[in-house]
Amino acid sequence: MPSFDIVSKVDAQTLDNAINNAKKEILNRYDFHSSNSTIDHDKKTNVITIVTEDDMRLKAIIDTITARMFKQNLDASSLDFGKEHNAAGNMIRKEIKVKEGIDKETAKKIVAKIKDSKIKVQASIMDEQVRVQSKNIDDLQKVMALCRGGDFGQPLQFINMRN
Repeated sequence: MPSFDIVSKVDAQTLDNAINNAKKEILNRYDFHSSNSTIDHDKKTNVITIVTEDDMRLKAIIDTITARMFKQNLDASSLDFGKEHNAAGNMIRKEIKVKEGIDKETAKKIVAKIKDSKIKVQASIMDEQVRVQSKNIDDLQKVMALCRGGDFGQPLQFINMRN
């Protein structure tokens, strides 16, 4: 029976390249010359930490990171922007989590949207992915188009297409 999996993953190396390019760009900008701004990417926890002096610089850093991600063909909707926290002195700290995998709420939304479309497929939630099965490959392609058109708050990829 033909099937495929719907997942949400971010290529770690491409993300690391985008963050390193953003660091280089910020170091070369005139408005950051006397700044103590830092950008760190913890690969184990998949969290980007930004520490800077004020909101204007924080917004500029975030814009630079998202622009570099766009140039590397990464979707910026995979970033979960939390709140800013005060760090030591007059510094501001912001932690940005990178979403990996489909959480239960989003998976339920995906399955509900597939079932509401009345396409003859079976969708099931498996850990952090959704498996879609059908007797007809054309129905699977309709589901892919349906999921591409939907807004689920994170980027979706379609893997493991099998006959």
